Amino acid sequence: MRQAGRIVARVLEMLKEQIRPGVKTRELDITAARELKRLGARPSFKGYRGFPANLCVSVNDEIVHGIPGERTLKEGDIVSLDLGAIFMDFHGDAAITVAVGQISPLARELVEITEGALEAGITAARGGARLGDISAAIQNHAESRNLSVVRQYTGHGIGRQMHEEPQIPNFGLAGTGPVLKKGMTLALEPMVNLGDWRTRLGDDKWTVSTADGSLSAHFEHTIAITDDEAEILTIL
Repeated sequence: MRQAGRIVARVLEMLKEQIRPGVKTRELDITAARELKRLGARPSFKGYRGFPANLCVSVNDEIVHGIPGERTLKEGDIVSLDLGAIFMDFHGDAAITVAVGQISPLARELVEITEGALEAGITAARGGARLGDISAAIQNHAESRNLSVVRQYTGHGIGRQMHEEPQIPNFGLAGTGPVLKKGMTLALEPMVNLGDWRTRLGDDKWTVSTADGSLSAHFEHTIAITDDEAEILTIL
Protein backbone atom coordinates (compact mmCIF):
# COMPACT_ATOMS: atom_id res chain seq x y z
CA MET A 1 0.00 0.00 0.00
CA ARG A 2 2.95 2.31 0.51
CA GLN A 3 3.84 1.82 -3.14
CA ALA A 4 0.28 2.46 -4.30
CA GLY A 5 0.16 5.54 -2.09
CA ARG A 6 3.40 6.95 -3.43
CA ILE A 7 2.14 6.51 -6.99
CA VAL A 8 -1.01 8.49 -6.14
CA ALA A 9 1.07 11.22 -4.52
CA ARG A 10 3.44 11.43 -7.49
CA VAL A 11 0.63 11.73 -10.04
CA LEU A 12 -1.24 14.33 -7.98
CA GLU A 13 1.94 16.39 -7.76
CA MET A 14 2.23 16.31 -11.55
CA LEU A 15 -1.42 17.27 -11.96
CA LYS A 16 -1.00 20.15 -9.53
CA GLU A 17 1.74 21.56 -11.73
CA GLN A 18 -0.59 21.34 -14.73
CA ILE A 19 -3.32 23.48 -13.15
CA ARG A 20 -3.59 26.90 -14.79
CA PRO A 21 -6.20 29.02 -16.57
CA GLY A 22 -7.16 27.59 -19.96
CA VAL A 23 -6.64 23.91 -19.12
CA LYS A 24 -9.58 21.63 -19.85
CA THR A 25 -10.46 19.15 -17.15
CA ARG A 26 -10.21 16.24 -19.63
CA GLU A 27 -6.54 17.12 -20.12
CA LEU A 28 -5.98 16.37 -16.45
CA ASP A 29 -7.64 12.99 -16.84
CA ILE A 30 -5.43 12.19 -19.83
CA THR A 31 -2.34 13.01 -17.76
CA ALA A 32 -3.56 10.87 -14.86
CA ALA A 33 -4.17 7.87 -17.15
CA ARG A 34 -0.78 8.21 -18.84
CA GLU A 35 1.18 8.57 -15.62
CA LEU A 36 -0.58 5.74 -13.80
CA LYS A 37 0.25 3.43 -16.70
CA ARG A 38 3.85 4.66 -16.81
CA LEU A 39 4.24 3.89 -13.11
CA GLY A 40 2.80 0.40 -13.47
CA ALA A 41 -0.52 1.11 -11.77
CA ARG A 42 -4.18 0.98 -12.74
CA PRO A 43 -6.84 3.58 -11.92
CA SER A 44 -9.12 2.72 -9.00
CA PHE A 45 -11.97 4.88 -10.27
CA LYS A 46 -12.43 4.11 -13.97
CA GLY A 47 -15.30 1.68 -14.34
CA TYR A 48 -16.06 1.68 -10.61
CA ARG A 49 -19.86 1.50 -10.51
CA GLY A 50 -19.73 2.89 -14.02
CA PHE A 51 -17.58 5.96 -13.36
CA PRO A 52 -16.21 6.98 -16.78
CA ALA A 53 -12.87 8.60 -15.89
CA ASN A 54 -9.53 7.94 -14.21
CA LEU A 55 -9.70 11.07 -12.05
CA CYS A 56 -12.40 13.05 -10.25
CA VAL A 57 -12.18 16.78 -11.03
CA SER A 58 -14.53 19.01 -9.02
CA VAL A 59 -14.54 22.77 -9.58
CA ASN A 60 -15.73 25.55 -7.22
CA ASP A 61 -19.13 24.50 -5.82
CA GLU A 62 -18.58 20.88 -6.90
CA ILE A 63 -17.65 18.78 -3.89
CA VAL A 64 -16.71 15.34 -5.22
CA HIS A 65 -17.04 12.94 -8.17
CA GLY A 66 -16.80 15.57 -10.89
CA ILE A 67 -16.35 13.98 -14.33
CA PRO A 68 -13.53 15.48 -16.43
CA GLY A 69 -14.64 16.91 -19.75
CA GLU A 70 -14.62 20.07 -21.84
CA ARG A 71 -14.84 22.51 -18.92
CA THR A 72 -12.01 25.05 -19.04
CA LEU A 73 -10.41 26.20 -15.81
CA LYS A 74 -10.48 29.95 -15.18
CA GLU A 75 -8.45 32.36 -13.06
CA GLY A 76 -9.89 32.34 -9.56
CA ASP A 77 -11.32 28.80 -9.66
CA ILE A 78 -10.50 26.19 -7.07
CA VAL A 79 -10.30 22.61 -8.32
CA SER A 80 -10.34 19.40 -6.30
CA LEU A 81 -8.45 16.43 -7.74
CA ASP A 82 -9.28 12.98 -6.32
CA LEU A 83 -7.21 10.03 -7.52
CA GLY A 84 -7.03 6.34 -6.71
CA ALA A 85 -4.44 3.84 -7.93
CA ILE A 86 -4.14 0.05 -7.79
CA PHE A 87 -0.65 -1.40 -7.49
CA MET A 88 -0.09 -5.12 -6.84
CA ASP A 89 -3.78 -5.42 -5.96
CA PHE A 90 -3.67 -2.73 -3.25
CA HIS A 91 -5.31 0.68 -3.45
CA GLY A 92 -4.10 4.16 -2.58
CA ASP A 93 -6.48 7.13 -2.53
CA ALA A 94 -5.85 10.85 -2.02
CA ALA A 95 -7.25 14.26 -2.94
CA ILE A 96 -6.04 17.86 -3.04
CA THR A 97 -7.67 21.20 -3.78
CA VAL A 98 -5.64 23.56 -5.95
CA ALA A 99 -5.97 27.26 -6.75
CA VAL A 100 -6.19 28.29 -10.39
CA GLY A 101 -4.07 31.44 -10.49
CA GLN A 102 -5.04 34.07 -7.93
CA ILE A 103 -8.08 33.18 -5.82
CA SER A 104 -10.17 35.19 -3.38
CA PRO A 105 -9.18 35.42 0.30
CA LEU A 106 -12.32 33.46 1.25
CA ALA A 107 -11.46 30.68 -1.19
CA ARG A 108 -7.89 30.54 0.08
CA GLU A 109 -9.11 30.37 3.67
CA LEU A 110 -11.48 27.53 2.75
CA VAL A 111 -8.66 25.53 1.14
CA GLU A 112 -6.30 26.10 4.08
CA ILE A 113 -8.92 25.18 6.68
CA THR A 114 -9.92 22.02 4.81
CA GLU A 115 -6.32 20.87 4.62
CA GLY A 116 -6.01 21.68 8.32
CA ALA A 117 -9.09 19.56 9.04
CA LEU A 118 -7.41 16.60 7.35
CA GLU A 119 -4.28 17.18 9.45
CA ALA A 120 -6.43 17.31 12.60
CA GLY A 121 -8.06 14.01 11.70
CA ILE A 122 -4.70 12.36 11.06
CA THR A 123 -3.37 13.62 14.40
CA ALA A 124 -6.34 11.99 16.16
CA ALA A 125 -5.80 8.65 14.39
CA ARG A 126 -3.67 6.27 16.46
CA GLY A 127 -3.97 2.83 17.98
CA GLY A 128 -6.31 2.77 21.01
CA ALA A 129 -8.23 5.88 19.95
CA ARG A 130 -11.77 5.60 18.62
CA LEU A 131 -13.15 6.31 15.19
CA GLY A 132 -15.23 9.16 16.59
CA ASP A 133 -12.03 10.91 17.67
CA ILE A 134 -11.10 11.35 14.00
CA SER A 135 -14.58 12.53 13.03
CA ALA A 136 -14.78 15.00 15.91
CA ALA A 137 -11.32 16.43 15.19
CA ILE A 138 -12.25 17.11 11.55
CA GLN A 139 -15.61 18.61 12.47
CA ASN A 140 -14.26 20.80 15.26
CA HIS A 141 -11.46 22.18 13.10
CA ALA A 142 -13.87 23.25 10.36
CA GLU A 143 -16.86 24.37 12.39
CA SER A 144 -14.81 26.36 14.89
CA ARG A 145 -13.82 28.47 11.89
CA ASN A 146 -17.44 28.93 10.75
CA LEU A 147 -17.34 26.44 7.89
CA SER A 148 -19.48 23.33 7.44
CA VAL A 149 -18.54 19.69 6.84
CA VAL A 150 -20.35 17.58 4.27
CA ARG A 151 -22.35 14.82 5.94
CA GLN A 152 -23.63 12.60 3.13
CA TYR A 153 -20.15 11.51 1.99
CA THR A 154 -17.44 10.02 4.17
CA GLY A 155 -13.95 8.63 4.42
CA HIS A 156 -13.54 4.86 4.41
CA GLY A 157 -11.38 1.86 5.07
CA ILE A 158 -9.12 0.90 2.17
CA GLY A 159 -6.86 -1.98 1.20
CA ARG A 160 -7.49 -4.67 -1.40
CA GLN A 161 -10.75 -2.85 -2.13
CA MET A 162 -11.06 0.89 -2.62
CA HIS A 163 -14.00 1.16 -0.23
CA GLU A 164 -13.90 -1.03 2.85
CA GLU A 165 -15.32 -0.78 6.33
CA PRO A 166 -15.42 1.30 8.40
CA GLN A 167 -17.04 4.43 7.03
CA ILE A 168 -15.44 7.54 8.53
CA PRO A 169 -17.84 10.49 8.83
CA ASN A 170 -16.41 14.00 8.94
CA PHE A 171 -18.56 14.74 11.99
CA GLY A 172 -19.13 12.90 15.23
CA LEU A 173 -18.43 12.55 18.94
CA ALA A 174 -15.00 11.91 20.40
CA GLY A 175 -14.75 8.71 22.42
CA THR A 176 -17.36 6.87 20.35
CA GLY A 177 -17.20 4.22 17.64
CA PRO A 178 -14.83 1.30 17.03
CA VAL A 179 -11.38 1.25 18.58
CA LEU A 180 -8.58 1.93 16.09
CA LYS A 181 -6.07 -0.90 15.88
CA LYS A 182 -2.49 -0.95 14.67
CA GLY A 183 -2.33 -2.00 11.03
CA MET A 184 -5.71 -0.59 9.99
CA THR A 185 -5.56 1.42 6.76
CA LEU A 186 -8.00 4.28 6.33
CA ALA A 187 -8.75 7.03 3.82
CA LEU A 188 -9.63 10.27 5.64
CA GLU A 189 -11.26 12.87 3.41
CA PRO A 190 -12.82 16.03 4.82
CA MET A 191 -15.10 17.89 2.41
CA VAL A 192 -15.74 21.41 3.70
CA ASN A 193 -18.11 24.10 2.41
CA LEU A 194 -18.15 27.87 2.78
CA GLY A 195 -21.92 27.72 3.16
CA ASP A 196 -24.35 25.02 4.25
CA TRP A 197 -23.33 21.34 4.44
CA ARG A 198 -26.20 20.08 2.28
CA THR A 199 -25.52 18.72 -1.20
CA ARG A 200 -27.21 18.07 -4.53
CA LEU A 201 -26.52 15.42 -7.16
CA GLY A 202 -25.99 16.60 -10.74
CA ASP A 203 -27.80 15.43 -13.83
CA ASP A 204 -24.87 13.14 -14.68
CA LYS A 205 -25.70 11.18 -11.50
CA TRP A 206 -22.11 11.53 -10.32
CA THR A 207 -21.11 15.14 -9.68
CA VAL A 208 -21.99 16.25 -6.14
CA SER A 209 -22.26 20.01 -5.54
CA THR A 210 -23.20 22.25 -2.64
CA ALA A 211 -26.96 22.77 -2.46
CA ASP A 212 -26.55 26.52 -1.94
CA GLY A 213 -23.88 27.06 -4.62
CA SER A 214 -21.13 27.90 -2.12
CA LEU A 215 -17.50 26.91 -2.67
CA SER A 216 -16.25 23.54 -1.45
CA ALA A 217 -12.79 22.05 -0.88
CA HIS A 218 -11.63 18.44 -0.45
CA PHE A 219 -8.43 16.89 0.89
CA GLU A 220 -7.66 13.21 1.46
CA HIS A 221 -4.84 10.93 2.54
CA THR A 222 -4.58 7.18 2.94
CA ILE A 223 -3.07 6.42 6.35
CA ALA A 224 -1.97 3.41 8.39
CA ILE A 225 -2.74 3.25 12.11
CA THR A 226 0.26 2.73 14.40
CA ASP A 227 0.71 2.88 18.17
CA ASP A 228 1.95 6.46 17.75
CA GLU A 229 1.35 8.98 14.96
CA ALA A 230 -0.44 7.57 11.92
CA GLU A 231 1.72 6.88 8.88
CA ILE A 232 0.64 8.82 5.79
CA LEU A 233 0.88 6.47 2.80
CA THR A 234 -0.08 8.90 0.04
CA ILE A 235 2.96 11.11 0.38
CA LEU A 236 6.32 11.32 -1.41
